[in-house]
Amino acid sequence: MSAAEFLDTNILVYSYDTVDLRKQRIARDLVDRALDGDFVISTQVLCEFASAVLHKIAPPITPTDLIRVLDSLGPIRTIAPDAGMVRRAVEVRDRYGLRFYDCLIIAAAERAGCKKIWSEDPYAGQEYFGITVQNPF
Repeated sequence: MSAAEFLDTNILVYSYDTVDLRKQRIARDLVDRALDGDFVISTQVLCEFASAVLHKIAPPITPTDLIRVLDSLGPIRTIAPDAGMVRRAVEVRDRYGLRFYDCLIIAAAERAGCKKIWSEDPYAGQEYFGITVQNPF
């Protein structure tokens, strides 16, 4: 199975953060598309998302609400890291010089067959091993 698009952590965070309503609307639209379409996230994205909404946004999401949110994301295919993906992330790091966890996102997207990563990442507009990072904001 191959997927066209990968959602990075910041898209999920913005979909629940009320600080910037424009970004929230755009992020929610992407999440809605992901629930109905051919999108992928990784366990890393889910972990980073949970940490951010529990500790970094104000007001934080309650654990009960976070569990409901995580359950609602169930239709989005999730890629779990393994030794091969970590190895590929190291190769991405060696070739492009990015931070390791960004490299792991690229490796997960590549594993899933994605051609696009939606992210507010500073690397937006760049292409890595045939995968383009696009900033929706």
